[in-house]
Amino acid sequence: MDTTLRPTTAGATGGTLGTRTNASSRLLPARTTERPDDSAAAAAASPTTGVPLRANGSAARLDSGLQDQVARAQQALDYLDRVATQLETLKSELTAKLAGTRNGSRQHLEAQVRQLAETLSARRQNGGASVDSNLDFSAAPATQRFRIRGLDIDTLKKNAPQSISFSVGGAGGPQMSVNIEPDQSNQEVARALDRALAPMGVRARLDDKGEVVFSASESDWSSIKGSIAMSGRGRVTTDEVPANLAPDRWNVSTDTGNADALRQSLREVVQALERVRRSQVAASNALSAASAQVAEAETPPPDVPLAADDFTKAAASTDYESLLALTSALVGVSRDRVLALLGLR
Repeated sequence: MDTTLRPTTAGATGGTLGTRTNASSRLLPARTTERPDDSAAAAAASPTTGVPLRANGSAARLDSGLQDQVARAQQALDYLDRVATQLETLKSELTAKLAGTRNGSRQHLEAQVRQLAETLSARRQNGGASVDSNLDFSAAPATQRFRIRGLDIDTLKKNAPQSISFSVGGAGGPQMSVNIEPDQSNQEVARALDRALAPMGVRARLDDKGEVVFSASESDWSSIKGSIAMSGRGRVTTDEVPANLAPDRWNVSTDTGNADALRQSLREVVQALERVRRSQVAASNALSAASAQVAEAETPPPDVPLAADDFTKAAASTDYESLLALTSALVGVSRDRVLALLGLR
């Protein structure tokens, strides 16, 4: 940041040390039209307290980004707390049902399951855009996982060697190619696909079963899902990978003595609760880190050595314009104001 000594018209608040980004440091010529008496009056009326320097653009953007991180982490924590409470209640209800220690109505249990399903369906609106469909938290935006129908590891390796071109978006959009070789491992095939698709906002990796699964930002998913094309096939069909937790598919009816269905539902609840607990810790850590950065963020001090050097060079000059600029710039700069500015360092 370069520092500029700016002259001011007498009759304002007096001369100040102004800061400006990406500008050459120089003394501006004075443009005063007031009488000397007016300048003296302005100097006497100028405040004795230091005038704070404004934050530069980069600091403001930094603060905005950190505040956004804090807001998203806080929203994610609120949402995860709500989900955890509902899962804990369901866990207790299902455990009691299986143990035969509670004789609540089927309608009551089904109502709790519906409530959980409604909370999960509102995740994108209430999860701070950082909680994905499996209730995992990430500081990065949540992603949608999907598969491309007919594009699996076995098919890719069976047809190798081959070169496949991908495009995402309308006709004429950018295309990226990937070469699949017969001797590549499954992991190498997934990495090759990932490198080809990453510039278009799509990532690829292997899932727990060793099959390739793709992902894209949830905010972009609506525009991506129907616009992926492959060479030789045109537009492909994408299938969303369903969430691990699916209460709408549970059978919690106890009238027929379906204990196996209740046990399966309980297992899913326990697994989901473990993920939520991990996500709560991750979101809490992210919130603490971002909050600490916001608290520590300060406006960068002016480049005092650079300003002093410029001032020294200008003061050494004896031409009329430099002396006039110096005189105008120093009007109203009291001792208290200089001390206040130095105190910002």
